[in-house]
Amino acid sequence: MALMPNPPALSLSEAVADCVQSLLAPPVTSNTLNSALRHLAKWRSELVANTVLVRSGAVVQSGPFKGMAYPVRASEGSRVARLLGAYEAVLHPVIEAIIARAPDLVIDIGSAEGYYAVGLARRLERTRILARDADDRAQALCRSLAEANGLAERIEVGGLFGHSDFDICATGRAVVICDIEGGEDALLDPVAAPGLLQADVLVECHPGLAAGVTERLMARFAATHRITRIDRKLDDATLPEWMQELSDLDRLLALWEWRSGPTPWLWMEAQ
Repeated sequence: MALMPNPPALSLSEAVADCVQSLLAPPVTSNTLNSALRHLAKWRSELVANTVLVRSGAVVQSGPFKGMAYPVRASEGSRVARLLGAYEAVLHPVIEAIIARAPDLVIDIGSAEGYYAVGLARRLERTRILARDADDRAQALCRSLAEANGLAERIEVGGLFGHSDFDICATGRAVVICDIEGGEDALLDPVAAPGLLQADVLVECHPGLAAGVTERLMARFAATHRITRIDRKLDDATLPEWMQELSDLDRLLALWEWRSGPTPWLWMEAQ
């Protein structure tokens, strides 16, 4: 089965071709080949996403956020994995556990376009949702996604979140979700931010950007939280039947989240 044509893909293809040609100008090295491969893989991933949009529409197809309207682009990373509901599938049991606990407050730090903030707001009708991201474009996308799901009044979108802001966790049962590209090392410090001691924390660690961060965070919270480490893995259970007609490469790219290194998650439950 050929991927569905989509007019915007033409300009994207031309831009990618120009970039790859530039990368492959002599002298070619293993690093430039790797960069060229990554660019081409992202291009093909976007074509797979276009096909999913044509076949299924701009709606999350499976997982905890099944049925969520998703008409925006991801502010970073793969769009197709989000559309399929395959995005960070290893976290699905944790997300369902959070939903079952019905916390009073969810703070999504590094909320990007709002996949988790909006998805959780749909499932947790009485929970206060704070979406925080330092990037203005990500904030705008998050507001658009909230509006597309009729949740503009439920999600409080804002910018930077600091140590003292965690004091809000003392007001009720709180869950912190944190994905800030290495910034978790400085932010998630229960000495500087004692409010964290009362919250459950789900954090993506970025050891490639902050060496040893995973171990440091585990040590900081070991006395107060039950800690589960969750490593990434691909799960093709979310792929729709019609994708059997695609090549193995396209099916793999549908699950690829564009990561270039290990990003283990820590699920730290306050005791």
